Amino acid sequence: MKSVFLILLISSFLTRASADDCCAAPVAGVAATGTEKEIETAPARHPLKGVVLDVLAEKSALLVKHEEIPGVMKAMTMLLKVDAETLKSDAAKKGAAITGQLVRKTDGWWLESSVIAK
Repeated sequence: MKSVFLILLISSFLTRASADDCCAAPVAGVAATGTEKEIETAPARHPLKGVVLDVLAEKSALLVKHEEIPGVMKAMTMLLKVDAETLKSDAAKKGAAITGQLVRKTDGWWLESSVIAK
């Protein structure tokens, strides 16, 4: 008798739930549209302030001693890849103050939107 009651209870619950009720909430990690997917896969950006210790043009990078990035990493010295335009800049010199957006990509840490103090 208990099993019949349990079957009726489950059946009643299932007939009340509609497809919209069970499938309306997004599943973690699964995007419904291209726009949401782009947001989910976009790398996180973190504001960075530091000082250029060395310019490594052959590696398309700067050696930067940066301040702590709260919730991300402590203050440290890192090799950060930068675009060719930043490397060509006369301001990209040892000792120059630099700010930008720290971004983790598949090929390493990048400094984007960088501004070098003159």
